[in-house]
Amino acid sequence: MKQKLTLLFSLIILFGSAFAQNTDSKFSSATKGKLFGIHFNALDIKTPLTFKSAATTRTFSNLKDMDYGFSLSYWKGLTKTIDFSTRAGLIFHDYATEDRGELNNNKQNVGIELEPSLNFRPYGDNSLIAPFATLGVGGGMYTGKFGAYAPVGVGAQLNLRSITYVILQAQYRFALTKDVMKDNLFYSLGFAQNIGKAKPQAVAPPVAPVVLDRDGDGVVDADDKCPDVAGTVALQGCPDTDGDGIADASDKCPTVAGLAKYAGCPIPDTDGDGVNDEDDKCIDVKGFARYQGCPIPDTDGDGVNDEDDKCIDRKGPASNQGCPEIAKAVVDKINYAAKNVFFATGSFKLLPKSFKALDEVASLLKTDESLMIDVDGHTDNTGDEAKNQTLSDNRAAAVKNYLVSKGISADRLQSTGFGSTKPVADNKTAAGRASNRRTELAVRNF
Repeated sequence: MKQKLTLLFSLIILFGSAFAQNTDSKFSSATKGKLFGIHFNALDIKTPLTFKSAATTRTFSNLKDMDYGFSLSYWKGLTKTIDFSTRAGLIFHDYATEDRGELNNNKQNVGIELEPSLNFRPYGDNSLIAPFATLGVGGGMYTGKFGAYAPVGVGAQLNLRSITYVILQAQYRFALTKDVMKDNLFYSLGFAQNIGKAKPQAVAPPVAPVVLDRDGDGVVDADDKCPDVAGTVALQGCPDTDGDGIADASDKCPTVAGLAKYAGCPIPDTDGDGVNDEDDKCIDVKGFARYQGCPIPDTDGDGVNDEDDKCIDRKGPASNQGCPEIAKAVVDKINYAAKNVFFATGSFKLLPKSFKALDEVASLLKTDESLMIDVDGHTDNTGDEAKNQTLSDNRAAAVKNYLVSKGISADRLQSTGFGSTKPVADNKTAAGRASNRRTELAVRNF
C-alpha cells in the first residue's frame, strides 16, 4: 500500500512539473489566500484489510463497495509551499457493525469528522497544477463512539486564476483508536473558492440587440420550439417539469424524474420488491436486496430457506431446523447407553461396566459423522451444592473424554454439569435420589 501511494505521488509530481509555472497575469500570489471548499468523499475500509491479511488476496475495492459522504473545508497558505487546511465532514458508514463487531439495527450511520492538516507543495500557489503531500490528525464520532486517526496522503490542485480551485486527494488513514475504527483509504474531490481576495472584474458584454422572447425563458422565439411556454435552453425552450433532461412533450412521466431509455420514467420494479429491474436478478419474483432481488435461497431444496436452515447442504424438515431426522433406532441406542454409564461412588471415575455402552455410542458417531452428542451430568441433593455441581461437571467431562479417546472429535461433543438443579424424581426417597444421579446423552446433527 505504501509503495502504491509513493508511486501515485511521484506521478502527480511529474505531471504537475510539466504545468508548474509562474504567470502573474493569471494568479494572485505564490502564497494561497483564504479558501472555502466543499468536497465529495469516498471511504474504503475493505482494501487495507485485504493487504493486512495473509489469508486473503490483495485487492482494491470497487466503487460500489465504498461508503460516501461530503465535507466542508477551509484553506490558508502559511508559506509559498505550505498550506494549512481544516476539513469538517460526514461519512455514511456503520462503524459499529462493520468495524467493532457490535450488533446495530440502524440502517444508516454517520461518522462526523474534524481533520486539521498541513499540505506541502513543491511549487508556489501561482501554478496551474501543483501536487502536494498531506499530514495531519483527525477525529470524530463514529456510530456513537469517539475515534481518532492520522491521515497521510497525496493530492493535486488545479488553480483557476486564484479564484476557484479543483482539489483531488487520496489518503491512507491510520486508526489511532482500533476499537472504534480500522485503517482506511479516503478519497476526495472538491471545489474551493477564494474568499480573501477581490475577484477580477468581469468585462461587461456588449449590449445585444433587442429580440423577441414571448415566454421569457431566455430562448428567443426564432430558436424556441415552445415559444409560448417557458422552458430551458438545453431543450430549446421547452419545459422539463421533473428536471430529468427530457422535455415534457416526450416524457411519459413528466412529474417524476426518469431516464431516456424508459421514456422519462424511473427504472421499473416489475415484481414490486423494492429492487429495480436493472439490479434485480429475479425481476418476476419478489425477493430481497441482499439477494439481488431474488428470494432467500434454499440450497438443499428441503423447503427450509438457508437463513433458517442449520444444514443447508442436507435435506431435512423444518421441525428439525432443516437437518435430516435422526433415526429412532439411533436415538434409542444412545438413550440406552446413557442408562448404563456408572461411576465410583462420590467420584467421577468411570466403572469398567460403562465401557461397552459408551463404545456402542462411539461406533454410532463414527458411522454417521453428522451426529453430535450433548453429555449432561446430574446429581441428587445429598451434600454440599457446590460439590455436587463440580461432581456433575467432572462426570460429564469424563464421558466426553472417554469418547474422545475412542477417536471422536471433541468438537462433536459438549459436556455440561447441572448438579442437583434438574431432578427427575423425589430426592426424599432413596429410589428418587438414585434416579436423579444420572448421565444423559442427547444426540443432534446441528
